[in-house]
Amino acid sequence: MKPVSTIVCSIALLAATGVFAAESLKKGKAAFGSWQDDKPGVTRLISPEDLPAPDESKSAENSAEPIKMPESAKPLLPEGFSVELVASGMESPRIIRVAPNGDIFVADSKANQIRVFRLQEGAAKVEEDGIFAGGLHQPYGIAFYPPGPNPEWIYVGNSHSVVRFPYKNGDIEASGEPEAIVENIPEAHHWTRDIVFSADGSKLFLAVGSGSNIALDMSPTPRIEGGLDAWIKEKPLGATWDTEERRADVISFDPDGKNEKIYATGLRNCSGMAIQPGNGALWCAVNERDGLGDNVPFDYATEVKEGGFYGWPWYYIGGNEEPRRKGERPDLASKVTVPDVLFQGHSAPLGMAFYNDDAFPAEYRGNAFVAMHGSWNRAGRTGYKVVMLPFKDGKPTGEYQDFMTGFVVSDKEVWGRPVGIAVAKDGSLLVSEDGNGTIWRVTYKANKTVGELQ
Repeated sequence: MKPVSTIVCSIALLAATGVFAAESLKKGKAAFGSWQDDKPGVTRLISPEDLPAPDESKSAENSAEPIKMPESAKPLLPEGFSVELVASGMESPRIIRVAPNGDIFVADSKANQIRVFRLQEGAAKVEEDGIFAGGLHQPYGIAFYPPGPNPEWIYVGNSHSVVRFPYKNGDIEASGEPEAIVENIPEAHHWTRDIVFSADGSKLFLAVGSGSNIALDMSPTPRIEGGLDAWIKEKPLGATWDTEERRADVISFDPDGKNEKIYATGLRNCSGMAIQPGNGALWCAVNERDGLGDNVPFDYATEVKEGGFYGWPWYYIGGNEEPRRKGERPDLASKVTVPDVLFQGHSAPLGMAFYNDDAFPAEYRGNAFVAMHGSWNRAGRTGYKVVMLPFKDGKPTGEYQDFMTGFVVSDKEVWGRPVGIAVAKDGSLLVSEDGNGTIWRVTYKANKTVGELQ
């Protein structure tokens, strides 16, 4: 077992060296930029009309070099917020979920483990931690069932299956062997399998990303009698086939894994799911395709409608046709659901969580947070941050605002790549990043000073 060092800062890191006032809204092309334009409070509004024309010649490879976290490094946050390091030393901390009793469960995907941390009340100090389960297969999604204060099971999304373990509040280690609930999930290429239960616990949702960038290895037409015409009649709108069958989808099941149904299609890689409080809507944070230029297409977060088709691989952001699959599915052009909140292309949004607590200022309640893992397919590096999605009366405004930045060191180096995000039982925000294998705890207290943090 690789040891995990649990660290509590004797001095909580200040959110920022100065005061971050809300920035003026950046729209259209003014919203495009690199990491150097990021800071807490910067707000962007991108619309489908802002899409540049696709241009494969302008597609850049620009992978970041993860470096050891500098001693002076600290995430930057809006005024009044502070951040403490909870844990470090994990191989690849990904999705975070919080149990009803407050224990923090983290998928350490490369280590093939689910870890659990119990914090001292109101602090970042770890009182107890352990490996809840090992021997998994690229674990990612975590969900408790039934939803509510007393779950009996904890479900884990492996890249090729969904399994569950017996669970009761307070368990640090699994009390039984994993039970396979869903098997034979296609796993090549996109492997992040997030899972959530509907608010009433009747449905298990599973996100299965595509097996390729734009399905060029998929056979030209379905290999069934009647070909494409028969496929269209038998399958959900926009369903893919061959090597991409049951991929780029959100799939629903009964809690026992039965009654599989394709819930929505055309979501190239939904790597983070969340249930919106109040209305129970299912949301996805989605990584779009590569190879069409810095800002083509936009990544996004969206409410996922049952029966909805979101474009991949033939279209993107509405009826914008993929030039590398031109003319293949004209029947779908007017049937693409446009996503709700558009992000700069190649930001790589992953974990998503709604904030429904009162430990942050009132204007944060009902909003959502999304962790962005960061770009590689654009000349100007972007992502590598946590953003907030404002909602009004339960509906997204379409804007997104930088909330947690400071993970990029230079045009070539980064020390942090945010992945998982969750709201702790005390209302603080938990963020994992897999560049240095750390977990952070964000809290709010108006007018904090350095003296107060010592």
